[in-house]
Amino acid sequence: MHQVKMFKSVDTEMADMEYQINRWMRKSGARVISITGNMSGSPNSSGGPLSSFAANDVLVIVLYEVDAPQKA
Repeated sequence: MHQVKMFKSVDTEMADMEYQINRWMRKSGARVISITGNMSGSPNSSGGPLSSFAANDVLVIVLYEVDAPQKA
């Protein structure tokens, strides 16, 4: 059975999000089918600590498979 897991963060916290995704994959034992991501924001927004622009939102969608529940 296919399932979806979404992760949301900002581009200034990419390392933390990568850690969170990798940790979830290890702990869940999910059989990952695909991973898709998207970053939103203006092309000029760098999001760095010295920038006056906001950080960009990052969305990662993981499509994975689990065994279908057994019918009783």
